[in-house]
Amino acid sequence: MQGLQQLEFRDRLGRRLVRCLIGLALFAVGISLQMNANLGAPPWDVFHQGVAKQAEISIGKIIVMTGFMLLFLWIPLRQKPGLGTILNALEIGLVADVALQIIPEPKNFLIRIMMVVVGIVVVAIGTGLYIGSALGPGPRDGLMTGLAKRGIPIKVGRTAIEVTVLIVGFALGGQVGVATFAFAFGVGPLVHFFLPRLAISSGSARP
Repeated sequence: MQGLQQLEFRDRLGRRLVRCLIGLALFAVGISLQMNANLGAPPWDVFHQGVAKQAEISIGKIIVMTGFMLLFLWIPLRQKPGLGTILNALEIGLVADVALQIIPEPKNFLIRIMMVVVGIVVVAIGTGLYIGSALGPGPRDGLMTGLAKRGIPIKVGRTAIEVTVLIVGFALGGQVGVATFAFAFGVGPLVHFFLPRLAISSGSARP
């Protein structure tokens, strides 16, 4: 009986891990589509672009470095990372570096708009899979939930953080455009749509 329970646990964990990895990869591809459309990057990626330009290293490496640096801010907030947290900090940046090299940067305006739209939808699907795997929040999400535990509403904390990184990233040379605001206003409702459809049920996700 105990052996059967262990097998079931491993099976559930395996399925959650696969969902998490696929979700993070899709997230990275989605933001890469938007960045290579050159109509404005997502708010956090404006920051990543700006820092990458100043440091003269790849955007993917900046994404990884930023993720791990944000985890240090979790300490005073008493947030605990999960397996998904570490995977988030590593995988998105690594996949983005590859995707940014493969995905073309077209000059046709309609194609660029399509890349933005597809990118936002892919990010939302990836987010639904990743969050739905219930393996722990990403470094940026955990920062916001940690602030919420200190009495700062998530919408206030999220807005303040994203506006700050957007301004800093723009000042450092990150690309702000119409797609930046399309992402900011569009990804939330799409995640709201996809998450309940992609999340593992509570019974399946229970360790």
